Amino acid sequence: MNNEMAMERELTMEFARVTEAAALASARWVGRGDKEAADDAAVQAMRSVFDTIRMQGTVVIGEGEMDEAPMLYIGEKVGSGEAPELDVAVDPLEGTNSVAKGLAGAIAVVAIAKKGGLLHAPDMYMDKIAVGPQAKGRIHLDAPVKENLANVAQALGKSMDDLTVVILDRSRHDKIIHEVREAGARIRLITDGDVSPAVACAIEGTGVDVMMGIGGAPEGVLAAAALRCLGGEMQGRLWPENDEDILRAQKLGVHDINKLLTMDDLVCSDDVFFAATGITEGPLLKGVHFTSQGALTHTVVMRGKTGTVRFIEARHRFDKKPAYAMKGVQ
Repeated sequence: MNNEMAMERELTMEFARVTEAAALASARWVGRGDKEAADDAAVQAMRSVFDTIRMQGTVVIGEGEMDEAPMLYIGEKVGSGEAPELDVAVDPLEGTNSVAKGLAGAIAVVAIAKKGGLLHAPDMYMDKIAVGPQAKGRIHLDAPVKENLANVAQALGKSMDDLTVVILDRSRHDKIIHEVREAGARIRLITDGDVSPAVACAIEGTGVDVMMGIGGAPEGVLAAAALRCLGGEMQGRLWPENDEDILRAQKLGVHDINKLLTMDDLVCSDDVFFAATGITEGPLLKGVHFTSQGALTHTVVMRGKTGTVRFIEARHRFDKKPAYAMKGVQ
């Protein structure tokens, strides 16, 4: 085994440790009504574990601009400072409201690629559609909802009324919700966090076939990284609400705000890693379960180069955890 391959294998498991730490920290806040405290705990834990990893990482999608976030901000350097140079996209707590209210679907998530491998998505909305490998090439963001769903159903060998579409429960989606129902497909409305269902489209047995609608642009890149590993597809287009959003996109190098973003725009190569750990129960991952001695976590780790997907069920002993891994855990 050459040194590069050995390092990549090491990084795969190291990124699992990163999301596990964030999930363990934020899970203490499930149902306690304080989404800021939950997010802060996840950020602190994730940042601490990043410092132990042999890499030279730069946060390209994070908790905001330098003046908006104390850590994991855009442009921050993470890792030990050793090679390789990597772009880092993070969402230490995807689904803050879900954690605060004790609802399903919250995860801690990272995506890592070689420098220049990820779209530097501004903190704004993106219109998206995501499917798994079987329906790759059968969707188009600008196509009518019914046409997209018919094509996906055909690709999956399903009838329309067996198709399940996940959509964020927002008033801006009233039109597509009506169109999905008119087409005859089933809908699963979610309150928060569209990374997990987008990834679930590409994993058999999750019960999710399509994810569509307007959600966060950074979350779109995170999900696209996983779909790149899984052979699925996402298309998107930035959805600015005001001139400030347009200026923010231009600052990050996105000048054509109306461009249809394909997989090659979102994640430009297979040299990408993705890791996510469940915080609360969801279609993709189990949530954190606390025990008398520690906790159980459920993590998925993917590597684009090999297409390998690992689900990891870990038992954590809090009395044996190093201090950095327990940051934010109360």
